[in-house]
Amino acid sequence: MTSEKESQPKEHSEIAEHEWIDDCFRVYKTEYGLWHSVTKENRELVTAIEENVCIQMTRFYLKGEQEGWSSDTSRVVNDGVVGGKL
Repeated sequence: MTSEKESQPKEHSEIAEHEWIDDCFRVYKTEYGLWHSVTKENRELVTAIEENVCIQMTRFYLKGEQEGWSSDTSRVVNDGVVGGKL
């Protein structure tokens, strides 16, 4: 016979102490007043000036990663190739 506490999955204390948005990422304010989003795996995602913008853009970014980026929402600005003689 196991108790209810034993049957529940255990979370790391550093994960449990944060407010997770969509149970996927959290946002935090830096010392410079910017907002950053980070996943549970500590992968930095988006930086924004306002908290709500950071949340919205992180959701958009994660959806793009999950579903694939369409040509309507992304484009290559520079291919990184230097032409000519240096």
